[in-house]
Amino acid sequence: MAVDELMGDELTLYLSAKQASETAHAPYSKFHVGAALMLDDKSVITGSNQENAAYPSGLCAERVALFFAGAQAPQSKVLMILIYVPGTGRPAAPCGSCLQVMAETEDRQNSAFEILIANDKSVILLKDVQSLLPFRFGRKDLQA
Repeated sequence: MAVDELMGDELTLYLSAKQASETAHAPYSKFHVGAALMLDDKSVITGSNQENAAYPSGLCAERVALFFAGAQAPQSKVLMILIYVPGTGRPAAPCGSCLQVMAETEDRQNSAFEILIANDKSVILLKDVQSLLPFRFGRKDLQA
């Protein structure tokens, strides 16, 4: 869908993620990513990618936001997350590490959440992390 079709919570997350991308510390990749997630109380938490010369010590925007939510609002459920990357030909999917963190967040809260990936022109809506990581693993797989 086109960005100008966004309304309500999705528009709120888009604008929040876009603003968060401006705080990215990306001197190496020049890839400024912003993420915004909405919790079940309708509060919005943002994150931006934070790189470090001691690679892989940095964190992606998605994990910054999800880890902050887990630490500061552990009782809340994530309803949706929007990941924004400016200047790309098409929206960029989260990396494998971020997808695994999303999968474990869904497992921990016993409910899926929507994932929106966006750039300046378009947004792709996915119903859950399973859409991007069909062979995920989690706690259930690690239990004997």
